[in-house]
Amino acid sequence: MNVKQCIGLMLTGGILLSACNNNRPKEETATTTETPADTNDFGGEIDGKAVKLFTITNNKGLTAKLTNYGGRLVSLVVPDKDGKPTDVVLGFTTADAYKASTEPYYGATIGRVGNRIAKGKFTLDGKQYTIFTNNGQNALHGGKKGFQDVVWDAEQLSDSSLVFTYHSPDGEENFPGNLDVKVTFTATANNGIRFDYEAKTDKRTPVNLTNHAFFNLNGEGSGTINDHLLQIEADQYTPVDSTLIPLGKNQPVANTPFDFTKFTAIGKRVKEDNEQLKFGGGYDHNFVLRKGNTYGLAASAVGDKSGIEMRIYTDQPGLQFYGGNFMAGKNSLKNGVKDDYRTAIALETQHFPDAVNQPSFPSIILDPGQTYKSSSEYIFAIKK
Repeated sequence: MNVKQCIGLMLTGGILLSACNNNRPKEETATTTETPADTNDFGGEIDGKAVKLFTITNNKGLTAKLTNYGGRLVSLVVPDKDGKPTDVVLGFTTADAYKASTEPYYGATIGRVGNRIAKGKFTLDGKQYTIFTNNGQNALHGGKKGFQDVVWDAEQLSDSSLVFTYHSPDGEENFPGNLDVKVTFTATANNGIRFDYEAKTDKRTPVNLTNHAFFNLNGEGSGTINDHLLQIEADQYTPVDSTLIPLGKNQPVANTPFDFTKFTAIGKRVKEDNEQLKFGGGYDHNFVLRKGNTYGLAASAVGDKSGIEMRIYTDQPGLQFYGGNFMAGKNSLKNGVKDDYRTAIALETQHFPDAVNQPSFPSIILDPGQTYKSSSEYIFAIKK
């Protein structure tokens, strides 16, 4: 069976969806009695390491496929309101397609530092470090070759749990310290997919890990996300300059197009005459979660056609909401449809942009002897 057949098979089975509630999800794993899925070739070798496709699933109706190239979420199938299996994550069928994409971050684990670093520079313990500027004058998502471009080591623990590990050597992308990273992906009993991040270093270094899945809750390639409903548990957001670097002070969302404290259609106010929207071509901003850095609900989104609701829980203080403003129909997705303008959203749980240069923001510096730990879970149900 080839890769396209393997992914296509995932879309055909009938699966059931369990409801979830607004309480914090229990930290539990939904296992089955079946043996772990076999790995499948996903594009030969990159940098001398085999690229594979892995499957995790639970007994609540969720199936995810991931590749160790970039630690990526390739697809995520859940049932819609009619019970139809629906792939809600945009992705490609081979590692080569990811490499050739004009958007390098589809589904990837992002690091060492997610989001932007102003002018690619920061100072730590009196020494200035310069990171490759790959986003205008700024560094984005780890520099020229971030974690999305490396092949991770993989271990499938069970049919519902998968671990990717990566050793980032001292000086990689000019970041200090040897950094050992582990990401555990779990199909949970809450009918969600959970990301558990860990990292250790031998030198002080900035760390801000996240996943950059692009979601369309009506299904991959199903059209605009402007009619999706979105609610973000944030009373403030982070204004930016014209290069999308934070100005250093958070602002209330009230009476602005950034007020998603109640379910609102994503596209309802995106065309308003607002300077912040012009800078990002739409939404590409950090939201300051009112829960702070405690574990709790960060956001909820609903597909207007599918009825699928995605609830995001995290212990991170921020959520970067990106509305697909730079998508331009240049890449063919798994189902052959193009990734057109605003046909997906990213909701990235993380620390704030440019935190390494902004002392008023929560710190992202990891010290030797400490362990970076972070958890986020994306739970799926039908909106009633």
